Amino acid sequence: MSDISPQDGPLDPQSATPLYIQLAEIISKQISSGTLAPDRPIPSENRLAEEYGVARLTARRATQELRDRGLVITVRGKGSYVTPTAGE
Repeated sequence: MSDISPQDGPLDPQSATPLYIQLAEIISKQISSGTLAPDRPIPSENRLAEEYGVARLTARRATQELRDRGLVITVRGKGSYVTPTAGE
């Protein structure tokens, strides 16, 4: 479903940076590089949690962080999508 994988930057639980911020940074880099294209979905919270070995709440907070940065929008019942201008 996605090209995001833990090899793109493993999360460091010992870091002072919260896991959700680390995860948001990984997804942000994928958006910047074009791996996650505008108007395309990002992986679901469940999938992110599974792929990165974090709690679903951590994945949810990462998605919220990306929304706050204006990189994704969430459509209720459909998922979160990269904003059209996010990769520019």
